Amino acid sequence: MPLRSLENSSSMSSTFLLSGIPGLEHMHTWISIPLCFVYTVSILGNCTIIFIVKTEPSLHEPMYLFLSMLALTDLGLSLCTLPTVLGIFWVGARDIGHDACFAQLFFIHCLSFLESSVLLSMAFDRFVAICRPLHYASILTNTVIGRIGLASLGRSVALIIPLPFMLKRFPYCGSPVLSHSYCLHQEVMKLACADIRANSIYGMFVIVSTVGIDSLLILFSYALILRTVLSIASRAERLKALNTCVSHVCAVLLFYTPMIGLSVIHRFGKQAPHLVQVILGFVYLLFPPLMNPIVYSVKTKQIRDRVTHAFCF
Repeated sequence: MPLRSLENSSSMSSTFLLSGIPGLEHMHTWISIPLCFVYTVSILGNCTIIFIVKTEPSLHEPMYLFLSMLALTDLGLSLCTLPTVLGIFWVGARDIGHDACFAQLFFIHCLSFLESSVLLSMAFDRFVAICRPLHYASILTNTVIGRIGLASLGRSVALIIPLPFMLKRFPYCGSPVLSHSYCLHQEVMKLACADIRANSIYGMFVIVSTVGIDSLLILFSYALILRTVLSIASRAERLKALNTCVSHVCAVLLFYTPMIGLSVIHRFGKQAPHLVQVILGFVYLLFPPLMNPIVYSVKTKQIRDRVTHAFCF
């Protein structure tokens, strides 16, 4: 009996092992070069957006204030994953303690759902600007925008804060290897040597009550926007109105497509190739922070002009 207890205790793991790209371990140093480039562009791009909106009084409008919230959220997501991702690809540092892993997944999920809320807020901004233009300034005041931001943050924190505590109560034995270069709740809970039904149900509830509801409300907002735009007599005015939504639509697709795909694969796609999960995981967390500043800088004239002026002078 003591021998069995000793064997069980030796199989208990105090750390998890993060993973890089399977089958390409010998190329991790080379892969780290484009990853460093992605992180550098993401961090500089989002910092530039935040700085421009903060320092340019003419951009202190609802659309750009929401954009600065999006950039701040993307910056946080990049900084959350940077230490573990580059640690693996640079020096092969795969070990991560349980508490560090739980803290990382808290920030990753919290910021992800916060970004979903910000994208919904931006859809509401476009709805008011196009469907209720005369009331735009009176509806989206700075006070209202601040309250929307605080409510979005509060919702994300309130829904995600139970996850680390739910995971911390589990024993972890067997293989401690995670599929990604960072920690996610839906993956960590599968390593537990216990009944994880409560975690699985709560995780699904969080997804539905955040991403599910937000995406439906965004679709509903754009249905109303499209109805209003189609009622405009002038073709030029219709195109002008739709053009103000292009950047936001791109941001929505960049965020929701890989996020939903990764969630579906983790929960239902057990037969999906492991490499697909890894690549989709990188796209989910690295692509939106990289592309959002680029999309808004290219498609939004006011941001493009300020960025050009900042780098030229």
